[in-house]
Amino acid sequence: MNAARRAGSWADAPWPLQAVARQLRGIVRRLPVGPPSFVAARLLDHLLWPRLDASQRSLLKQRCIELETVETGLRVRLVLGERGFEVARAGVAPVVVIRAHTAALLRLARGEDDADRLFFERQLVMEGDTEFALLLKNTLDAIGPLWAGSRP
Repeated sequence: MNAARRAGSWADAPWPLQAVARQLRGIVRRLPVGPPSFVAARLLDHLLWPRLDASQRSLLKQRCIELETVETGLRVRLVLGERGFEVARAGVAPVVVIRAHTAALLRLARGEDDADRLFFERQLVMEGDTEFALLLKNTLDAIGPLWAGSRP
């Protein structure tokens, strides 16, 4: 794996920083998922909802998806509802859990990287209903990048 792909990883940081990062991640994992999920839902309502056709919306509807950033432990839990994305209710188990490095998620959203490549490089992990995860991946692939990013 090249250095650009590892950007944002704590793996090469000095061990004291790694320990601090693990402690902070543990704290963040215990925080409520509602506020970041609400922000993510509004963002996806703007970037993704208008690009989904009726059949895609129907296939993805009412299934809880959890997304977690590896470095921070920040989690987002969403459900696609009748009028857009919603925060998943407490106690609803996610159908799919996606864990990825933040930089990998950003590259994926900008169309700079492929989900399959990230998966095989272990930058992205999917757990849960494999059939639904594949449906989600194929839908996002068909739509294309969520936004055009400018490269630094």
